[in-house]
Amino acid sequence: MSDDGLFPERIETERLRLERLCRENLPPLELYEHANADAPSIDEVTRYVTWDPHRTPKESRDFLVRMEEAWDDGEAAAYVIRSKEDDAAGEFVGTGGLTLDWDRRSAELGVWLRKEFWGRGYSGERAGALMEVAFDRLDLELVAVSHHVENRKSRRAIERYVEAHGGRLDGTFRNFLAFADGEVADVDRYTVTREQWREKTR
Repeated sequence: MSDDGLFPERIETERLRLERLCRENLPPLELYEHANADAPSIDEVTRYVTWDPHRTPKESRDFLVRMEEAWDDGEAAAYVIRSKEDDAAGEFVGTGGLTLDWDRRSAELGVWLRKEFWGRGYSGERAGALMEVAFDRLDLELVAVSHHVENRKSRRAIERYVEAHGGRLDGTFRNFLAFADGEVADVDRYTVTREQWREKTR
């Protein structure tokens, strides 16, 4: 884990490399290749997230610029996720990060992964690394994560890593998720406190 600035620029786990989500580490055209409307399995990837497939390379560029600004402002730490495994070394897996709420001393986990990398446990590995950042580096008190109530795959993954870090299901939050087309949806929300995390990791 690099130690420059508020957030680490680079995080290494056993199978993943997380680097600051910016144009230098993820060129807009590479993001567009995997986030556009014709990308493989993009309908499944975006079914339960609040963003739509990118219509142009400029949309991918604008997204990266927003992530750079949020990082510089201390509002979010977003990362490009790449695999270190032999069968996919260096490949773009997806993006993930922490959205900060400093007043509440908390952060929300977020992630999206290309479908070919589903089922490998990458989401949990990334979550564990980002919880370490939240609790040990940023001195936050709570990490939360939510999923659309109908997203069973995310539910299974989240339940596994939340339980592994001592957290719990807080409940169902009604009309919590807002989509670009005006649709709203319920989410199940989970939290891990710093004390629960330390009890499990120390």
